[in-house]
Amino acid sequence: MSLVLLISTFGWLVFGRYVLNSTPTWVEQLALLLICYIAFLGAAAGVKEDTHIGVTLFRDMLPVGPQKIAIIAIDITLAIFGAIMLIAGITLMKFGWSSKLPMLNIPESFRTLAITSCGALILLFAGTRALMRILTFRAWSLDDGYKEH
Repeated sequence: MSLVLLISTFGWLVFGRYVLNSTPTWVEQLALLLICYIAFLGAAAGVKEDTHIGVTLFRDMLPVGPQKIAIIAIDITLAIFGAIMLIAGITLMKFGWSSKLPMLNIPESFRTLAITSCGALILLFAGTRALMRILTFRAWSLDDGYKEH
């Protein structure tokens, strides 16, 4: 949805600039806002699908038991990172609520809402996955619970 809106606003920008000879000034700010949402929610989706970037060389050289522990440690680290993003995002939202985004006339906090929601989703996805892996440690196999990248 955000990507469709982003493409539509840039279409309006090109139409306004070259056909109407009047450039809409709000397009740039809306584009920046939409790119924040696209990037941060895309990162959260990468954590949910377990396709985030990772260096697996040393982990893959370990025996199965330590590999499973390393994978759980990675999930816990991601969950902690998500919690830090969530807390920092809430702080930024409180700080920016009184200032407005230029041209859009909405609170600056709408930009940092992307950080906050991404942090919450990463905490939820990685934390849940770590908890499930811990609870099913003995029955969980590397083939079932982990995708190679």
